[in-house]
Amino acid sequence: MSLNRRQFVATVAGGALAGRTLRGQASLHAWLEPYEEPAARIIQAALSDRFAWNRLAELTDTFGHRLSGSAGLDHAIEWCVEQMRGDGFDEVRAEPVKVPRWVRGTESLEIVTPHPLRIPMLGLGNSIGTPAEGLEGELLVVNNFAELERRRDEARNRIVLFNAPFNDYVSSVVYRTDGATRAAAAGAVAVLVRSIGPPGLRTVHTGMVRYATEGRRIPAAAVSVEDARRFQRMAERGQRVTVRLRMNAQTLPDAGSANVVADLRGRERPNEILLVGAHLDSWDVGTGASDDGGGCVAVWEVARLLGRLGLRPRRTVRVVLFTNEENGLRGAHNYRDVHRAELKDHVLMIESDLGVAAPAGFGISGNDLVRQQVSEIASLLRPIGATSVQASGGGADIRPSSLVAGTPMLSPDVSSADYFIVHHTEADTIDRIAPEDLAKHIAALAVITYVVAEMPHRLGYEPEGPGQSQ
Repeated sequence: MSLNRRQFVATVAGGALAGRTLRGQASLHAWLEPYEEPAARIIQAALSDRFAWNRLAELTDTFGHRLSGSAGLDHAIEWCVEQMRGDGFDEVRAEPVKVPRWVRGTESLEIVTPHPLRIPMLGLGNSIGTPAEGLEGELLVVNNFAELERRRDEARNRIVLFNAPFNDYVSSVVYRTDGATRAAAAGAVAVLVRSIGPPGLRTVHTGMVRYATEGRRIPAAAVSVEDARRFQRMAERGQRVTVRLRMNAQTLPDAGSANVVADLRGRERPNEILLVGAHLDSWDVGTGASDDGGGCVAVWEVARLLGRLGLRPRRTVRVVLFTNEENGLRGAHNYRDVHRAELKDHVLMIESDLGVAAPAGFGISGNDLVRQQVSEIASLLRPIGATSVQASGGGADIRPSSLVAGTPMLSPDVSSADYFIVHHTEADTIDRIAPEDLAKHIAALAVITYVVAEMPHRLGYEPEGPGQSQ
């Protein structure tokens, strides 16, 4: 039986607050009993309105995409600082960061022969541009790097298209990041990459290209899955396809930006910090709602919600909206360097950067005791089905800091099926985010955050064991 949103909220609030939903279940550990009532209050509050979704709509509708160095990102940073100060955080600041500034400019791709046609495309971030008149060349379609090597002699002075099927992001993204270098080494004049994602109504996915430190650099762009397949069929029919690529892309001097940092100060151990973070920058297409405006609003709402409910934990909850995740990770490295002295006092780092679908649970890095304790805490999330805990977890922005002090990293375990359809595309707008999913995402993060920040011993230590915080 499915419950509508109002019925679901009533079930969680009535059952959990009365002790019927969680108490008495064999899987609930005795040490969690003091957290049952706060957990139920957090879940109820997160699911009770659309405040977070409306805030995300305002952010993305107003400022749109937010590429590093752009006015959109600058204004979004200012807006977040202003809004956070109004939310009652104890301290809100913008910590300056210098970021790379890549500008797309005008761009186009068209078939010249056998019949003139315009093809949707997006230049890849960090790509060089073409000459003003563009580059024209015969297309060579290959499915992977191995095929390029076998056909290396055919690649010279041609435009190479990597038509690599999307299996998963980690194994497929190498064609976007490394394809230009591999094609240039074979003598190609430019590279096209099949979008890194599943078919999505002929949408094109941008992202970062990574050039080798030595060797020739060639222009790099993405085409849709559907057009990559089209070029493959034409090649298999023996048709000679010539295309013209025009890109006015350029890299300008570094620009000023900032990480937004807001603290809900701990009532007993303010120097111990639980960090919840996401990245505020996005690619220069769509409005950056799923990647990663939704993550920003979710981690922001975690701390705002705790403050509104009067649930100020023992430790400080720190919200960090990182800059420049997409094309440089300067914000991540800046946080590590500025806060290096206090990283030993970070008890947990959480990152939300895979969309804000309702989580099935979490991935957590750390030792067996860390995973056991997080698994026990996750049992409080049975009402929203977020109890699974896997030995994974992490994020690009928190990893540099975590490596310094070995701090455990946690990330929501969400389905990526819908996320990668809109990832880095014009379709990444708030219309693809369900308010109910965002609310459950926030509820799960907020319960984990509150319990870890509140419990008397640090995560990963036994209650009476050595290393316990006093």
